[in-house]
Amino acid sequence: MAETVIPILPCRTIDEILDFYRALGFEVTFCQKSPNPACGVRLRSIELQFFGMKAHDPTDTYSTCYVLTDDVDGLYESFRAGLKAALGKVPTRGLPRIGALKDMSYGVRQFLMTDPGGNCIRIGQPISDSFEHSAVPKERYARALHQATLLGESKGDHAAAARIIDRALEKDEAPDAGPTPPQLLRLLVLRAEMAAQTGGPEAAAPWLDRAEAVELPDADREAARDTLRRAADLRAEED
Repeated sequence: MAETVIPILPCRTIDEILDFYRALGFEVTFCQKSPNPACGVRLRSIELQFFGMKAHDPTDTYSTCYVLTDDVDGLYESFRAGLKAALGKVPTRGLPRIGALKDMSYGVRQFLMTDPGGNCIRIGQPISDSFEHSAVPKERYARALHQATLLGESKGDHAAAARIIDRALEKDEAPDAGPTPPQLLRLLVLRAEMAAQTGGPEAAAPWLDRAEAVELPDADREAARDTLRRAADLRAEED
């Protein structure tokens, strides 16, 4: 017998949830306004259900689920396009929002998306045979990227992630060796992301300015595609 697991997540109103998921390309599987508001949405084999609760606070919830896919890049592009069409931009902070797509140290390529109900939908594709965390790198800048990504994007501790990056970029600690251009770009864009989460687009702008000044060799631009795309989304939030 084949089993199917369908997460049932909270929201304040089902109307805003349905508008959001329709924008992403989901179809509505059912919608009940009374006696208890509830709805369901589906995209391919991704099925989610929601229940309305007037007292629900979307900014203070831990509800989440994980979606495994074999097309994480396709879903990311589709969701970004849907949100941009509906909202005029790709939202990187607040509610709703969509996080960066990147390869994680625990064997998945993933992005995090948070809907208007505050529910975090983690969407990832395996890129390794193991989901165990890789060892913390010993090299200074690789280690900073590893730790700041886990703290800032997986745990949501933006301030701690910012401190790690700031320490790594202090020149007086490493006067003879700096990060490679790809490392510097990733550090600055991640630092801009953390600044945006805590202080808004204005706080991210100086870090994005520094990232745009990085001279990235042509050979490294394809590998930096995810980072460059995220920088563009963060910059668009300034408007």
